[in-house]
Amino acid sequence: MEVFLNALLIVAGFILLIKGGDFLVEGASSLARRYQLPEMMIGLTIVAFVTSSPELVVNLFSGVNGYDEVVFGSIIGSNIFNLFLILGLAGLIHPMSVQFNTVWKEIPYNIMVTIVLFLLENDELIFGVNYNYAGNWDGLILLSFFGFFIYYVIKYHKKEVVDLDEIKVHSNRKSITMVAGGMLALTFGGRLDIYNPVDT
Repeated sequence: MEVFLNALLIVAGFILLIKGGDFLVEGASSLARRYQLPEMMIGLTIVAFVTSSPELVVNLFSGVNGYDEVVFGSIIGSNIFNLFLILGLAGLIHPMSVQFNTVWKEIPYNIMVTIVLFLLENDELIFGVNYNYAGNWDGLILLSFFGFFIYYVIKYHKKEVVDLDEIKVHSNRKSITMVAGGMLALTFGGRLDIYNPVDT
């Protein structure tokens, strides 16, 4: 009975994560469209952030409660899932044009930070110790790479032509409510989906 209840809570958590992410994306994209932000900037920042918010919530709860393997498994699995399954399906459904900056700047940056992550977390290889450890300095270095990327996106994509007619624009109040509601749903969904699978 307890296992069945945990399974139901896991499903409820997934629903909250999915719907919360939908609300976040729609509300944030509406605000971005209202303030005339370029499509690439929205994809690299707002949409990328809010679609990763479920992982952020789940991993924060996991890290705080000592489920380290869940954190790294989620991050690595999510990147593989996004790169190969989602991009593969999107390309299968409809051919996509790739901008010059994406090929020569964003993709190489993505490869570089993956290598940096490998080096930071491989203490056995770099320092010859008997364990691998992700500490405060590792976190600061990774956050600095993230900050640099946000700076790059804002500086180099803010002058692009805006073409976002397909994004539905809501009022500021509704957009902010959707963002707040989405974050709340993500928080509860994240709690359900980290505690119940581990307990099961």
